[in-house]
Amino acid sequence: MVTPFPGGVGISGLRVYDWPSVDGACGGSPHVHLACSECYYVIGGQGSVQTLTPRGFAETPLREGTVAWFTPGTVHRLVNDGDLRIIVIMQNSGLPEAGDAVFTFPPELLADEERYLSCAQASDEESARKRRDLALEGFLELRRSGDLQAFYRAAARLKRNSLDDWEKRWRNGALASAERTGEHLDRLRDGDIAHLADADVHVTRKEGPQRFGMCGRLDVY
Repeated sequence: MVTPFPGGVGISGLRVYDWPSVDGACGGSPHVHLACSECYYVIGGQGSVQTLTPRGFAETPLREGTVAWFTPGTVHRLVNDGDLRIIVIMQNSGLPEAGDAVFTFPPELLADEERYLSCAQASDEESARKRRDLALEGFLELRRSGDLQAFYRAAARLKRNSLDDWEKRWRNGALASAERTGEHLDRLRDGDIAHLADADVHVTRKEGPQRFGMCGRLDVY
């Protein structure tokens, strides 16, 4: 898919799950992205994003108007304190929702690709809740142990066969968009304004009903 959004990014609307979990917090499934940054723009409600990095655990409050983003390797978990709604902006044509995500499942599931993939599927609320609870189990253990390197290695092994597909999405999205800007600049230096004749307005609508995403119910565009 070639994204229509500027700069080769993907976008989705997110209503964060309000399901309670074993530690008393409501929210989504902890996970990590290996190659993409992700940005949250909070449009309503309140909550936080809990993160694990090599620097340790952190919790960032999220309120209406907050913009927060994180880079690859940041394990993150959204916590919903009340009607938390977010616009999510993703690198590489939305790759974080299209493959570049690994749940923080317990180590025995991360070591078994078939079992991992089975547990990572969510077609209804029941399976999405089970997935979230498994990811939270591993997240809480990671928070206690701090052994992120072992998790990173396991995550990279799980996704090693996806890298060619990721590269295609990057080349057709973010890279192509950046190269197109370079072409426009070269033309403008030469006094060539022909590309401005292609000016247009694009409207993108939701792709069907909300999906059960990693962190909440998704409106996908």
